[in-house]
Amino acid sequence: MGNVADGIVGRLRAWGTHRVFGYAGDGVDPLLAALARVEEDIEFVSARHEEMAAFMATGHAKYTGEVGVCLATQGPGAVHLLAGLYDAKLDSTPVVSIVGHVVTTAQGSGYQQEVELPTLFKDVCAQYVQTVSAPEQLEAVLDNAFRTAIATSSPTCVIVPHDIQQAEVPEQEHTHGIVPSAPVTALPRVIPPEEDLDRAARLLNSGQRVALLVGQGAAGAAPEVAKVVERLGAGVATSLLGKPVVDESLPWACGVMGHLGTTAAADLLAGCDTLLIVGSNDPWTEFYPAPGQARAVQIDINARNLGAKYPVEVALAGDATETLRALLPRLTGSERPWRREVEDMVTTWRQVAQDRCAQPGQPLNPQAVIATLSGRLPADAQVAVDVGSVVYWYARFLRLPAGVPAHLSSTLACMGSAMPYGLAAKLAHPDRPVVALAGDGAMQMSGNAELITVASRWRDWADPRFVVLVLHNGDLAEVSWEQREMEGDPRFPASQDVPAFPFADYARMLGLEGIRIDRPEDIDGAWTTALTADRPTVIEAVVDPATPLLPPRATQSQIEQMLTGLTQENNDRAAEQLRAQRTHEGDQRQ
Repeated sequence: MGNVADGIVGRLRAWGTHRVFGYAGDGVDPLLAALARVEEDIEFVSARHEEMAAFMATGHAKYTGEVGVCLATQGPGAVHLLAGLYDAKLDSTPVVSIVGHVVTTAQGSGYQQEVELPTLFKDVCAQYVQTVSAPEQLEAVLDNAFRTAIATSSPTCVIVPHDIQQAEVPEQEHTHGIVPSAPVTALPRVIPPEEDLDRAARLLNSGQRVALLVGQGAAGAAPEVAKVVERLGAGVATSLLGKPVVDESLPWACGVMGHLGTTAAADLLAGCDTLLIVGSNDPWTEFYPAPGQARAVQIDINARNLGAKYPVEVALAGDATETLRALLPRLTGSERPWRREVEDMVTTWRQVAQDRCAQPGQPLNPQAVIATLSGRLPADAQVAVDVGSVVYWYARFLRLPAGVPAHLSSTLACMGSAMPYGLAAKLAHPDRPVVALAGDGAMQMSGNAELITVASRWRDWADPRFVVLVLHNGDLAEVSWEQREMEGDPRFPASQDVPAFPFADYARMLGLEGIRIDRPEDIDGAWTTALTADRPTVIEAVVDPATPLLPPRATQSQIEQMLTGLTQENNDRAAEQLRAQRTHEGDQRQ
């Protein structure tokens, strides 16, 4: 078997790992050498920063359904992994992190780069953190890390001191204290008890205004969701992570719920008398039906989520697809006038969206830039979305073709995630185009660095298209609008200004294509050029920071709070846009 480093790499191969994301450091030198010896089987992907490597591993797991694997050295390398691993934890994604450590004889001495790694990782990798302190542990520890990551949909951590990596692996003895293990696992078929399904069906059948809230846990269950909707005459709202599950071109698809969602989703949940939650644990509880308004059924594979965000009468612990299939024969169809109301909600929202995108911007309306991508996305595209105002525009205005995956850092909501996610998607499927959506703040935080990674690798891709849209407005816009809405405070320029940066010129300097647009008539052509280019392309869209991030059906107090902040800024133009959007939204509702 060779040394422990070779044994770890061999175990990664046994678990079907084909890609490890990481960054070099002397604490993992033996592991790097072992990876070099199996380059044809496992690709080492060097990020520009360990945080980006962890985000890539999380993105890999999301786009492929496999376990993501990341690697970092001790000390600062280990610390840098945390944000990406928390992203995996909060979005329930399986990742195995392998971390080097100082030699065992130096531990506890205050050695260079010595950090108490089990303590560092004990929260983010709460399900499994283990240090390999003897070569004989190797197989059992790696296997448990993978099995646990898969079983709990969470990140795990294996810590390997430098000297242990170098140690030879002895022949395994059949003796006390030696634990044999196998690189295998399996997932159960989870279906609720018959009596629970019967209770759920009775509740749903009795509802006159049924709404579904669909989350990422319903991935793969789109046909079953559609059948339930038709049977019950229902409407559907999705969580942000559930957006790719539902075809938003359908007349009952109300779009994303929550602060960044649509008026249709807000109206659906405000008007329903019955709620079926499928694979969602969305935290925007103020956008759920009011407690006591709706009777509720919830389906979730993770029993811990049942009843965690809304008072639920019937809890169904089970796989979404299997549970919906078992539920369908029990549901009775009947004519419900509610369906026509739902379709009117959707029609109203589409008009609101169209009117918002038609508003002029200085120089560009960011909503229109994103909306123009709808209908142009290739059917085999993969989408990565960053955090900031771009998430609002993605959630509301980008209609994904059926089957096109789109992922983002949702629950952690960490800026800088679009580029590592996009790279993970592209490396997993180099024959498919990728579109990454980001703001200028996120690109300056980490995206520009990972654009170097794109520039170094794109010539190996079967399909060279990797399109990065940068919404360049010189502002951390989401936080600026949060300051106005939540605090009634003016924007604070010292904290909110994003320094000017020539994103398109930078892309061309790297040997990529760069397009800068600041006229509405150029938006369509930019997308066409980028999606037919022979190399990765950055579209730098200079957009209006005054475009309001207005929550759907905002209350008068929320509007007044925003206007208070804008008045202190003397920002008359943003105030005018805010009033116009609010007035038009009200007009459409009538």
